[in-house]
Amino acid sequence: MGVPAAPALAQVAPLATISVSGEASVSVPPDLVQIEGGVTTEARTAREASDANNAAMGKVLLALKGAGIDEKDFRTSRLSLQPQYAPNRNGPNAVVGYRAGNRVIINLHDVSKVAGTVDILVGAGANDIGGISFLVSAASKLLDDAREQAIADARRKAEIYAKAAGVTLGSPVSISEEGAPGPAPFRKMSAGVAASTPVAPGEETLQVTVSVSWAIKPAAQ
Repeated sequence: MGVPAAPALAQVAPLATISVSGEASVSVPPDLVQIEGGVTTEARTAREASDANNAAMGKVLLALKGAGIDEKDFRTSRLSLQPQYAPNRNGPNAVVGYRAGNRVIINLHDVSKVAGTVDILVGAGANDIGGISFLVSAASKLLDDAREQAIADARRKAEIYAKAAGVTLGSPVSISEEGAPGPAPFRKMSAGVAASTPVAPGEETLQVTVSVSWAIKPAAQ
């Protein structure tokens, strides 16, 4: 008895779509500044370098508190203790001392206080200023708003194409974001400024690009 032949699979026509990209951007002034600074000390022994560094950093922290900066707005970012070597062509390099380092990251919620805060750090003995970063603290919310605008931009373009082609736009069948934007864009600059130096934070531009494919509705019979 022969095996009945399997029914042939029906040929499914590919879904007709219109694919476009939508873009949106928003420019906002930064509302958060991060300053990284600290103290580096050198001494003959590891203990002496560490003790001197702790004492110097204590003065810096007291100065920050005295300037009205809340303790929750600065934190230790790096601690280090490294031997220092003297070159020796005839054998292993000899340890001639130690270098201790302690850095803190300071969050400022008032961008106008950047230069003054750097001046406080330097005046208190900080000799290791890493840099200044301008950030947008509410970047995630702003990016979500931009995503909605990018989808609206994609629909606008798709409707133009649909009208030009004499078809009717249906529902979106796929949406993808091109290059996920970072949660908190920032701009970094050198920290070599004095209190009298004006600092212009400018604006940050947050941008979103999405690719959307829209189904084309079948023509009415």
